[in-house]
Amino acid sequence: MYTVLAALLFTVGLLTVGFFSFGAWTTFIFASGFLGGFIIWLFMPNNAPFRSFKLPYWLTFAAFILLHRVEEFVFKFQEQLSSITGNPVPDIKSPALIILVLAAVGGWLFIPYLTTKKYAFGYYLAWTFFAAMGITELAHFIFPLFWNKPYGYFPGMASVLVLAPLAWWGMWRLSKKEI
Repeated sequence: MYTVLAALLFTVGLLTVGFFSFGAWTTFIFASGFLGGFIIWLFMPNNAPFRSFKLPYWLTFAAFILLHRVEEFVFKFQEQLSSITGNPVPDIKSPALIILVLAAVGGWLFIPYLTTKKYAFGYYLAWTFFAAMGITELAHFIFPLFWNKPYGYFPGMASVLVLAPLAWWGMWRLSKKEI
């Protein structure tokens, strides 16, 4: 019960700092990963050994950092998103953004340790990670619908073609009791 409350508070906290970093529209989008991951975690098995989803976890994490974030940076994702939402690009030094990145990515880095120890909070983090990478990141294909021009490439779209299937694989492996 305490773990569910801690996970809910962590989710609400992340969405709150997300709101202060990016505004309502963007927070609504990434809520699908954090809130969605929380809800999935409540209803799915949470005892898969880390070794059963270790490969998809590390491949998804690598694709997120080395492909997706680099693509978003190079092709100015934040600036393009800002043109849609009307919210300014967040200051990289803002306390809310720093807290958001440290809590989300930092939490995701603890998944191997926490799930190896069978801590329920680790499985919550694993579900938020895979949901964020496999569900939330699909928004890159929706963003161009909000431009006043023909549908086309939106920064981050190409790497999602690698990232999302890896995350789906991770969700599948995480949902199994033993593989």
